[in-house]
Amino acid sequence: MQNHTQSPSRCVTVPLAVQHWNNVWFHLTDEVSSRPRWIMQYKSINAVQIRATMLDIEPLVWRRLIVPWEWNLAQVHLVIQAAFNWYNYHLHEFLIGGLRYGDTGNDEGGFEDSPRLFEERGVRLLDFARNPGTTLTYVYDFGDHWCHALELEDHHAFDTAPKLASCIGGGGARPPEDVGGVGGYRNFLTILADPRDPEHAETKRWCGGHFDPEWFDLALTDKDVRNALRPNARRGLHQPKAKRAKTGG
Repeated sequence: MQNHTQSPSRCVTVPLAVQHWNNVWFHLTDEVSSRPRWIMQYKSINAVQIRATMLDIEPLVWRRLIVPWEWNLAQVHLVIQAAFNWYNYHLHEFLIGGLRYGDTGNDEGGFEDSPRLFEERGVRLLDFARNPGTTLTYVYDFGDHWCHALELEDHHAFDTAPKLASCIGGGGARPPEDVGGVGGYRNFLTILADPRDPEHAETKRWCGGHFDPEWFDLALTDKDVRNALRPNARRGLHQPKAKRAKTGG
């Protein structure tokens, strides 16, 4: 901490949070002349704030994530899997400016007219423009074809660079794996909502006995996201059942 008794010429009066990506400006006041003075303290960007939103389904399913700035797309893939509790059973790809990025070791060629697949490990978050609002598309499961919009909302220069990703917000539950895409999910919700439907009991068993499309647990999701890069990290296959309220005796 600065000792103002030994340096009476100036003091920091308001550390303004005027941040221009790499630089943070501080407003100083000269105690003798009261004239404002400015100095610049360099702070490197070390994290990206991403809003990941599933497209074309209702109710809305989204997550807000903090991801280390230097992570590559292969690592971002694992973060998205953890954030939405996907099982990573199927292929995936990123679509960026008309180009496809993914795991070239598992490339099945896509459709006949699909462009070449580039290796996702060669692209890092820091490679993208620093202006907020840049959006990538992440596709998981080429059968159900779940599309996620990844908006790079903001860049951060934390005092301590994060070593793990984290989830700081979100809402909604992702559809069950292999439910049949957007149309299959819509039909799934219709069946679950009608106990008289002949497929209701079997569908309920298939999804683990309970499914709430509005369910989201921030603490649990953040834990999963922080463990996203851990090999063999365990996550629950189904939603936990809602706890019944205790009744007074």
